[in-house]
Amino acid sequence: MLQSSENSYGVKSTSPASNPNSFNPVKTTTAPIEQATIGRTLVIKGEVSGAEALYIDGRIEGKISLPDNRITIGRNGSVQANIVAREVVVMGKVNGNIDCSDRVDIRSEGSVTGDVSTVRISVEDGAVLKGGIQVKSGDHKQQNQAQSHQKAETPKPAAVEPPKALAATAHA
Repeated sequence: MLQSSENSYGVKSTSPASNPNSFNPVKTTTAPIEQATIGRTLVIKGEVSGAEALYIDGRIEGKISLPDNRITIGRNGSVQANIVAREVVVMGKVNGNIDCSDRVDIRSEGSVTGDVSTVRISVEDGAVLKGGIQVKSGDHKQQNQAQSHQKAETPKPAAVEPPKALAATAHA
């Protein structure tokens, strides 16, 4: 009885699913993070926008707008652009303003020249930051999101409808 169960365990251990070390890589490869990559030799001049994470190891000049995603500037990356994103990680060089709705992370080998506006910021020892920093509160972030959704969803009132303040005084 013990031999048969050991034998079955022996069979199971050769299966990749039962080996805990091989299970973790399978788990990460089945759900990859959608991320575009701009390679080391690529140069883009203009506006970059999209709906997925972006890794920049090349050069971008212009504007980068990925408001709901993460932008990573690699060690070889050079960006001369204003950046709008949810999260920005800088390991290369950025010359431009960064407007981030969540977090800016400037690593030790990173360099930012420009103003940074974010909710959270991390600057490692050795990193270079030249410019102003505006740290917004989490409430401010939620209010801006609510206002932008409200503006997008609610149509403008007709000219015939009086403003609510005037309507309240007219009936009083």
